[in-house]
Amino acid sequence: VPSWNTISISGYHIREAGSTAVQELAFTLSNARAYVRAAIEAGLEVDSFAPRLSFFFNAHNNLFEEVAKFRAARRMWARTVKEEFGSQNPKSQMLRFH
Repeated sequence: VPSWNTISISGYHIREAGSTAVQELAFTLSNARAYVRAAIEAGLEVDSFAPRLSFFFNAHNNLFEEVAKFRAARRMWARTVKEEFGSQNPKSQMLRFH
């Protein structure tokens, strides 16, 4: 569906269950990789769906830790999508989150 974010990959509940910022990021990106692998195995090209993926993270009360988490997430996701899944579209490599 054009202009719809059909998949939102959530880490919010992981942090609320007691994880650290690092654990939240690790589990969320691991889930995202599993979704992307499943879509590719189903015959989709990564650049046909990855620009529409979105992420849902928790923003805890340590400002600097959370900013660092978000910055790290963006860099890690861009590298993963490009190097692991062969994305050519810069929009696929953007980690869009709320």
